[in-house]
This record gives sequence, structure tokens and C-alpha cells, in this order.
Amino acid sequence: MVDDNGKPRGRSVTSKVMTVLAAFTPARPVLSLNEVAKLTDLPLSTAYRLVSELVDGGALERADSGGYCVGLRLWEIGSLAPASAALPHVAVPFMQDLYEATHENVQLAVLEGREALYVEKILGHRSVTVKSRRGGRLPLHATGVGKVLLAYAPQQLIDEVLAAGLKRYTPHTIIAPGLLLDALAEVRRTGIAYAREEMTVGTLSVAAPLLDSNGNAVAAMSIVVRSTGADVERLAPAVRTAALSASRRLRSWPHDQGV
Repeated sequence: MVDDNGKPRGRSVTSKVMTVLAAFTPARPVLSLNEVAKLTDLPLSTAYRLVSELVDGGALERADSGGYCVGLRLWEIGSLAPASAALPHVAVPFMQDLYEATHENVQLAVLEGREALYVEKILGHRSVTVKSRRGGRLPLHATGVGKVLLAYAPQQLIDEVLAAGLKRYTPHTIIAPGLLLDALAEVRRTGIAYAREEMTVGTLSVAAPLLDSNGNAVAAMSIVVRSTGADVERLAPAVRTAALSASRRLRSWPHDQGV
């Protein structure tokens, strides 16, 4: 970006703060000051000033190791987001019903950019281990919830995902654009998406959309089970029923409480 005189415009303070916060990821939950400066491409003095202010405000905290980690204040603010508050409040009772019927992992995700953002999970004690986590993100093309969200997304997003390339996560991941388009068309036709060992070998995901009154998918609910011996004929109707019930509750939810 340039200013009114045509000279390069530096990053704003807000942009720098967001860059600092974005440096923290599930793979990098704790960072030293030098690591923050390196990852954000900020001078060490600037990184120190911003990190110190974020610590004072509770957005970051000092870790036991001497570095920094995300603070509870960010969690408090994030919990105010509609996808973190109202949507799970509506969907969780039906997720619990689905869990009681299957005793398997149940997940709820929303579309965030070009990824599926997981906003709620119910984990079974003996269920298969999954890569997703609450507040984590996974690709759209390789997950059940992702396929649902992508199938109901605007064509522009589908084109962007295809143009960015489909990363292979396992030998079973769909990486051919034509095959993914066929899969998305099937999701729209049946209201059910499957991810068969496409994100993790040994797991099967069955997902369905939560639709608003306009037929838009505001979220996707899924169940993740071991692929060996999975009874798809039983799982698919159970997931669809839970998602449809949540959709009806969603459409009657008071607008002033947000979703």
C-alpha cells in the first residue's frame, strides 16, 4: 500500500498487533520474543513493545518456560463471537443426542475463509483419535464438515479452493478437481457428505448441514468413526436427523441472540 504521496505505507499498529497474535498457532503455542519478532518480520524493539502491551491487556501471558502464550482475555473475547456462543448453544443438545446414539466423536464446524473452523466437539472415551480440536481448522476438501460447507458455499469460493490446489493428506484424499466437484454435487443432492480416510487413515467422517431459513449452510455437524466396520447405513440417517433437528431449532432461534 502507498500513501497520498505515492510512498510505501507502513503497516498500521492494528495490523502489527494482529500479526503478532497470528504468530501463535497450535504448533507454536509458546513463543519467545525473538521468535515473535522473526515470525512477524518486526524489529525486536517493536515486537517487545507490542508484546508488553498485549501482556498488560491480558491478550498474552508469560509462559512458565519464559516465553509468551495466548491469554485468557482473548478466549473471553472469542467466546462472544456468534459461532462460539449461540450456534453451539443451539446445536449441542442435538450433538449430545447423536453421541448417546453412537458413542462416537461428534463435531460442529463453520466456514472460516477457505477452512473449516471447529467450534464444538463431543469426544467418546473409546472413540478413534481425530486431528480436529475446538478452535482448530482443517481443510475443506478433505473433511466431512468441510465438504458440506464447500458444497453450500458460493461458486466463487469453490473456484478459489480449486485454484489454490487440493493438498493430499492421505492416499485417499480427493485431489482431482473433477472428482471433488462430483462429490460436492452429491452432497447437495443427498444432504450428506463422507470423508473416507481422506484426512486421517483409519477414520470415516459422515457430515450434514445446519441450514437457515434461506437454505444456507451456517454450520456442519459430523460424526467421526473408525473406517473399519463402520455402519454407514446407520450412521448417515442419524447424522442427518441430528442436523435437521438442529436446523429447525436454529431457524426458530431469536434473532437478537445471534447465530
